[in-house]
Amino acid sequence: MFESVQHRRNARPTAMAVDIAPLIDVVFILLIFFLVTATFVRETGMDVQRPEAAQTRALESESMRISVTPSGAIFTEGQQIDLSALRQRVRQFIAAEATGSVIIIPDEQLAAGRLVAVMDAARAGGATDIALATRQRQ
Repeated sequence: MFESVQHRRNARPTAMAVDIAPLIDVVFILLIFFLVTATFVRETGMDVQRPEAAQTRALESESMRISVTPSGAIFTEGQQIDLSALRQRVRQFIAAEATGSVIIIPDEQLAAGRLVAVMDAARAGGATDIALATRQRQ
C-alpha cells in the first residue's frame, strides 16, 4: 500500500477541463428572456420636429402613432397614407386595441387646418382618445 500512495504522489497531475456547455446554455436562455420581455417602440416612419409644450406626459405603449410632416404628408407604421386610408387604419387599430389611443405627432411647422383634418379622420375612424405628441420645453 505504501508503494501505491508513493506512486500517486509522483504521477503527473492530469489536466483539468472546464465544460462550458452549461454556461453557453445559460447565456442563450438569458438572451431569449431579454428578447421576449423587451418592449419595442413602434415608429411612424417619419422624423418630425415636434412642437414644444410646458406640460407633457410619456407616450402610452398601446397606441397608434401618426406623424404629419410640414407639407401635410401622413405617415403611420412606416408608410405614407392619405386621409381616407387613415380612417381605415384607425378603425382597424381600434378594433384590435379597444383601449388603445391615437397619438398624432405633428411637425411644428404644420398648418393648423391640416392637423384638424388628421384629427377629424382619426375620430371618423372611431378613436375617442386622441393626443398630440410634443417635446418638453427646456
